[in-house]
Amino acid sequence: MSLMKDLSILILSNKLGLFARMWMRYEKMSRTSTIELFKEDMKFSAGHFTILSPDRRENLHGHNYTVYSAFTAEIGVDGMSFDYRFYKEKLRAICRSLNEKMLIAGASEHLIIADQKPYTAVTFQGETLLFAPRDIKILPVSNVTVEELSHWILSQVRLDERELLQNKIQKIKVKVFSGPGQSGSSVWRKEHV
Repeated sequence: MSLMKDLSILILSNKLGLFARMWMRYEKMSRTSTIELFKEDMKFSAGHFTILSPDRRENLHGHNYTVYSAFTAEIGVDGMSFDYRFYKEKLRAICRSLNEKMLIAGASEHLIIADQKPYTAVTFQGETLLFAPRDIKILPVSNVTVEELSHWILSQVRLDERELLQNKIQKIKVKVFSGPGQSGSSVWRKEHV
């Protein structure tokens, strides 16, 4: 009986030793997790028009946009990827900067944007729209679409390279919804050197 007990303990200890060695190897590998941010206040209401072709555009209209983001980063020894409060505040600030604005595609080859005090004039195919400067946000995009908005918001999130490095962020995805079930997204991945 004692021999069986000793043999059982030896087998169990060998299995535990193997498990411990496998776990240590696993822990040395890089583990990642994706933090997703899709908060109630990560939204903005804005007007726009989409340029459909060189001679056709949509009428002015607006959307209640919502913003979703996902950050993939390494999991630290403390079991956390990173303190994501920085990015929550950054996304909220971006949304506030777009809220209740008429969004204008500042990089469009089809628009002429001019300062005509006290207004900003936006001309498309000979038709000029006048806006109070405080009511518009001219973005460095070629068109105001969910695709372009997601790319621009992603570029704003990535401005602080120190935060990206410090938090070991490997991938960021930003999605902009113009309504339920309709969105455009952009993705950034860290280049591995």
